[in-house]
Amino acid sequence: MFDAGTTKNKLITWTKEYFENNATPKTKAVIGISGGKDSSITAALCVAALGKERVLGVLMPQGNQNDINISYDLCKTLEIEYKEINIAEAVKNLYAEIEKSGLTLNTVATFNTPARIRMTTLYAVSGAVGGRVINTCNLSEDWVGYSTKFGDSAGDVSLFSNLTATEVKAIGGELGLPSHFIDKTPIDGLCGKTDEENLGFTYELLDIYIRTGICEDAEIKAKIDRLHEMNMHKIKLMPAFTMSS
Repeated sequence: MFDAGTTKNKLITWTKEYFENNATPKTKAVIGISGGKDSSITAALCVAALGKERVLGVLMPQGNQNDINISYDLCKTLEIEYKEINIAEAVKNLYAEIEKSGLTLNTVATFNTPARIRMTTLYAVSGAVGGRVINTCNLSEDWVGYSTKFGDSAGDVSLFSNLTATEVKAIGGELGLPSHFIDKTPIDGLCGKTDEENLGFTYELLDIYIRTGICEDAEIKAKIDRLHEMNMHKIKLMPAFTMSS
């Protein structure tokens, strides 16, 4: 049985130990702040584990971001330093160079490239300040591949990869985050639809299935299973030839 309070305490201890064993006393946790629940709760957890002085938020709008005020509000609430780096020109220039080469961009490229540029930005910032990039994905997203390979699925360390979206929200409550950070409707910021609209089922239904194996809707169960199988390559190490192959 999941206990949010106990898990929160274990996460704080685990995060402290990770930084003690893999960093210096001044190493910062570098977190991409989108305004969504996962990055907000990740930042709050890192503040609880390391102190606000060692948490650096990075806001990465692509042009105008309608809900960026939530990101500002989070950084103010947690009293953490933040940097805002607009990736619009980087995306535009890369697309222009690709098209100049004679290739035509499709939706696979245009949906995933901004996420990979954001991760490149996070690592550039991390390198500049001597930090560690904190992955903000949760088990529910990873289960059905709702992340970008080498984009938001990357990072130096992950706090929530083994926790469902429902469990992550419970951790946020235990950390005392205001509800508007925890309950904000997840949206990818690319196509104007919510995560659940894109997936075709709710996170609540998905999380129950992940933890219990029960899904009464056979069609949705089949869809979840298909997505999980199709997207395993995102969370497994890449296949690598060995001399024993």
